Amino acid sequence: MSVASLSAPIRDRRAAAPTPMNPRFALWAAMLGFFVVALDAQVVNVALPDIRTDLSANLSGLQWVVTGYTLMFTALLLFAGTLADRIGARRTYGIGMGVFVVASGLCGLAPSLGVLVAARMLQGVGAALVTPTSLALIRSAYLDSTDRAKAIALWAMGGAVAAAAGPLLGGALTQVGWRLIFFLNVPAGAAAFAVLARVRRSDRRAVPFDWTGQFSAIVALAALTFAVIEGGASGYGSPIILAAFGLAIAGAAVFLTAQVRGRHPIVPLSLLRSRRVGFALTAGFVGMVGFYGVVFLQSLYFQTERGQSPWQTGLLFLPMTALVAILNPVAVRTAVRFGRLPTIVGGLVTLAAGLTALAAAPVDTPTALVAAMMIPVGVGGSFTVPPIIALLIDSVPAPQAGTASGVLNTARQLGGALGVAVFGAIVGQAGFLPGLRISLLATAVLVLATAAAARLARSHGQ
Repeated sequence: MSVASLSAPIRDRRAAAPTPMNPRFALWAAMLGFFVVALDAQVVNVALPDIRTDLSANLSGLQWVVTGYTLMFTALLLFAGTLADRIGARRTYGIGMGVFVVASGLCGLAPSLGVLVAARMLQGVGAALVTPTSLALIRSAYLDSTDRAKAIALWAMGGAVAAAAGPLLGGALTQVGWRLIFFLNVPAGAAAFAVLARVRRSDRRAVPFDWTGQFSAIVALAALTFAVIEGGASGYGSPIILAAFGLAIAGAAVFLTAQVRGRHPIVPLSLLRSRRVGFALTAGFVGMVGFYGVVFLQSLYFQTERGQSPWQTGLLFLPMTALVAILNPVAVRTAVRFGRLPTIVGGLVTLAAGLTALAAAPVDTPTALVAAMMIPVGVGGSFTVPPIIALLIDSVPAPQAGTASGVLNTARQLGGALGVAVFGAIVGQAGFLPGLRISLLATAVLVLATAAAARLARSHGQ
């Protein structure tokens, strides 16, 4: 998720916002916002077994705890970029952080699973408003391109560190009580507001909303996620699940119609005509299916099948997640030297190798070795995301770069949400260990097929 957010929508302003007396306030606010958003995408996974025990949750309920956040985050990212243009990035950031902090408190106080899931979805709304606006604050504060690039690098590194520390911090806090992982966001949010007060107001401009496209996108994504998750328990032939699939199809049809015929589409379909853009979106989506799916299932696996504590589970994730932050700069240099497409293919193949190794691991494989087998998953992700972003941005006209990057980030988050939903559904149908193996192998095949499709993009250049 860390580098993924580099693809958050950035809208060009006709008049740059005045530089604050100290632009570092904007940077600090942006880093704090991105940190808590990135942290919350991962920190909850290690706490799932404790949540299941405390709130009497089943597997589908645990899926909603993870996916509810990602679902709303995904559905509202593009809307957040438009809202920031209309009312200003600083105000949108403040609204988003306020929603996020309140939702975090509700998560920590949740008396039931239903309240927790609803609060997690509200967290996702706040995260969607904070992520693109955090980067917009930096853009308006640093007028010099070199200084801005350095600030963005610090912003991105903060998110990467948060994502890497998520399982470890979640495990440590869960040792005391799983509710602490949500209360942690309250003082972080208070600090963000204190810094935001020192940032000058952002420019605004009249930007129309694509209400039809936005509403239909939420309906389609929510219905599809519901059908995949609940179908594992209710049966995919049950009337309510079939109705949900039908609603998802109808929502998708309305969305596409709004994008084709609407005057102000949130996703101009002209972007998708390029093979390189299509490949970048597919690779981003598939990569997140594998990464989020592994984090979700392995968190449960280590604790329920291997008897590890939440803290031990967080330590077992550390080699994989830490490499995501460490290797991102290496991936950029590799792409410059060998080309973007070869780097992406190498990352995808490495990811598939890690998924296959985990699926094929014997039941009596030492726990430490299982953790080592997860390392290629992190390495593969590190070597795909930066060149995917570069490939996408270079494949579209400059005025559409912000929209294209927003679409990529949406595709990645959607992959994460559906990865958790599908993996959980397979496990629910086949049993935990058989379902885990099936999920990992199927995803490995999908990743390799995506790598093979790079030949289509190669014909349009690197």
